[in-house]
Amino acid sequence: MAMVCLSDFEAYAKKYLPKIAWDFFAAGADDCSTRDENILAYKRIRFRPRMLRDVSMMDIKTKLLGTEISFPVGIAPTGFHQLAWPDGEKSTARAAKAMSTCYIASTYSTCTLEEISAAAPGGLRWFQLYIHRNRAVSQQLVQRAEALGFQALVLTADLPYTGKRRDDVRNGFRLPPHMKLKNLEGAFEVCKMSLLDPSVTWNDIHWLRSLTHLPIVIKGILTKEDAELAVRHGVQGIIVSNHGGRQLDGGLATIDALVEIVEAVQGRVEVYLDGGIRKGSDVLKALALGAKCVFIGRPALWGLAYKGEEGLQEVLRILQDEFRLSMALAG
Repeated sequence: MAMVCLSDFEAYAKKYLPKIAWDFFAAGADDCSTRDENILAYKRIRFRPRMLRDVSMMDIKTKLLGTEISFPVGIAPTGFHQLAWPDGEKSTARAAKAMSTCYIASTYSTCTLEEISAAAPGGLRWFQLYIHRNRAVSQQLVQRAEALGFQALVLTADLPYTGKRRDDVRNGFRLPPHMKLKNLEGAFEVCKMSLLDPSVTWNDIHWLRSLTHLPIVIKGILTKEDAELAVRHGVQGIIVSNHGGRQLDGGLATIDALVEIVEAVQGRVEVYLDGGIRKGSDVLKALALGAKCVFIGRPALWGLAYKGEEGLQEVLRILQDEFRLSMALAG
């Protein structure tokens, strides 16, 4: 079957992944209304295209914190890539490098930070951090990432506790015995989400800054009030995110939250977005409303499930082509 758009990869992944893995990747919190709204919100946004504007040459490159990428779509942090493809995050890193874009590696990777770095030397990689109750574990992760050449630290702010994802509860979801949370091996015997620290506050950004020279990006911001606080606490970037609708059900779609956040920060920090990107025209809508770049989560996993690194490259290439076409047709 020809893979023409991202929903083709979604259909393939749903058909061929084990049910427990598909349900884990697809899950939203509670009724999944925020998960679904992330996608529906784009359908309500309309273009006002301009005509007769020479579009024979288009430059779709952009920069993230000063580093150039080939087009404004990166790979969002998601856990457990080996559930989608045996090589896991190593394939993700190779695909991102091949497409000259940014990959944000998750704390909950099934490959080590060292393996991810070695798989795609010289690729643009950021590291996503969850702060654990055992702060020494988090400190060690940050310092490992910096030593390995990761170029930014992405602090996820929206997970003091894990949202209720009903299918995971029904399935009794856990990683298969042969898979491990590689970055946390030896840190504690049993890694459960409850080891996350729910007492984390804005003051902990100062603690993070004391550990690393890396720029800090904060992920999970949905209001202008928190965007203001992020700027005040000296972060370099914000990812407007609701965790793919996996945390608080009934929250805003990210594209609906974007405008007030862009207005609040007034260019003082870079603003990115994830959640609901399924077409190149979605990317253009996010950029038109003020995002510097978007990140894809589930579609990256669908690409891996299809053909590993090659499948993920294909997903990125389709988005790139659709984005370029949408730019041209919008003038």
